[in-house]
Amino acid sequence: MNKAEMIDEMAKVLKTKKEAQAVVESLIKNISLALKKKEDVTLTGFGTFKVVKRPARKGRNPQTGEPIKIKASKKIKFVPGKALKEAVE
Repeated sequence: MNKAEMIDEMAKVLKTKKEAQAVVESLIKNISLALKKKEDVTLTGFGTFKVVKRPARKGRNPQTGEPIKIKASKKIKFVPGKALKEAVE
Protein backbone atom coordinates (compact mmCIF):
# COMPACT_ATOMS: atom_id res chain seq x y z
CA MET A 1 0.00 0.00 0.00
CA ASN A 2 1.36 3.42 -0.90
CA LYS A 3 0.48 6.87 0.44
CA ALA A 4 -2.30 7.50 -2.11
CA GLU A 5 -3.92 4.14 -1.36
CA MET A 6 -3.71 4.88 2.38
CA ILE A 7 -5.48 8.21 1.81
CA ASP A 8 -8.21 6.49 -0.23
CA GLU A 9 -8.80 3.95 2.56
CA MET A 10 -8.92 6.63 5.24
CA ALA A 11 -11.33 8.71 3.14
CA LYS A 12 -13.85 5.87 3.50
CA VAL A 13 -13.91 6.50 7.27
CA LEU A 14 -13.53 10.28 7.22
CA LYS A 15 -15.83 12.71 5.43
CA THR A 16 -13.58 13.66 2.53
CA LYS A 17 -10.44 12.65 0.73
CA LYS A 18 -9.00 16.09 1.54
CA GLU A 19 -9.40 15.43 5.29
CA ALA A 20 -7.80 12.00 4.91
CA GLN A 21 -4.84 13.51 3.07
CA ALA A 22 -4.41 16.13 5.81
CA VAL A 23 -4.44 13.41 8.49
CA VAL A 24 -1.88 11.22 6.72
CA GLU A 25 0.45 14.12 5.99
CA SER A 26 0.14 15.43 9.55
CA LEU A 27 0.94 11.99 10.97
CA ILE A 28 4.04 11.65 8.79
CA LYS A 29 5.18 15.19 9.60
CA ASN A 30 4.75 14.74 13.36
CA ILE A 31 6.57 11.40 13.42
CA SER A 32 9.43 12.94 11.41
CA LEU A 33 9.69 15.96 13.71
CA ALA A 34 9.73 13.80 16.85
CA LEU A 35 12.45 11.55 15.42
CA LYS A 36 14.47 14.61 14.42
CA LYS A 37 14.31 15.71 18.09
CA LYS A 38 15.58 12.20 19.01
CA GLU A 39 12.27 11.30 20.66
CA ASP A 40 10.70 7.84 20.40
CA VAL A 41 7.25 7.66 18.82
CA THR A 42 5.03 4.95 20.30
CA LEU A 43 1.69 4.11 18.72
CA THR A 44 0.05 1.65 21.09
CA GLY A 45 -0.95 -1.54 19.30
CA PHE A 46 1.08 -0.60 16.23
CA GLY A 47 4.69 -0.12 17.26
CA THR A 48 7.53 2.22 18.14
CA PHE A 49 9.78 4.32 15.92
CA LYS A 50 13.15 5.28 17.38
CA VAL A 51 16.48 6.69 16.26
CA VAL A 52 19.47 4.47 16.93
CA LYS A 53 23.13 5.34 16.56
CA ARG A 54 25.37 3.06 14.55
CA PRO A 55 29.02 3.34 15.57
CA ALA A 56 31.86 3.88 13.11
CA ARG A 57 33.26 0.60 11.86
CA LYS A 58 35.64 -0.96 9.39
CA GLY A 59 34.41 -2.43 6.12
CA ARG A 60 35.74 -3.55 2.77
CA ASN A 61 35.38 -2.11 -0.69
CA PRO A 62 33.62 -4.97 -2.52
CA GLN A 63 35.38 -4.18 -5.82
CA THR A 64 38.96 -3.99 -4.55
CA GLY A 65 38.79 -5.75 -1.19
CA GLU A 66 40.57 -2.72 0.30
CA PRO A 67 39.67 -1.91 3.93
CA ILE A 68 37.65 1.29 4.41
CA LYS A 69 36.29 3.27 7.35
CA ILE A 70 32.51 3.59 7.57
CA LYS A 71 31.35 6.70 9.44
CA ALA A 72 29.04 6.59 12.45
CA SER A 73 25.42 7.20 11.46
CA LYS A 74 21.87 7.40 12.77
CA LYS A 75 19.17 5.03 11.56
CA ILE A 76 15.44 4.79 12.18
CA LYS A 77 14.33 1.57 13.79
CA PHE A 78 10.74 0.32 13.93
CA VAL A 79 9.73 -2.19 16.59
CA PRO A 80 6.28 -3.66 15.91
CA GLY A 81 3.80 -3.80 18.78
CA LYS A 82 2.20 -6.98 20.07
CA ALA A 83 -1.14 -6.34 18.33
CA LEU A 84 0.56 -5.78 14.96
CA LYS A 85 2.66 -8.92 15.34
CA GLU A 86 -0.45 -10.96 16.14
CA ALA A 87 -2.39 -9.46 13.20
CA VAL A 88 0.38 -10.45 10.77
CA GLU A 89 0.80 -14.01 12.05
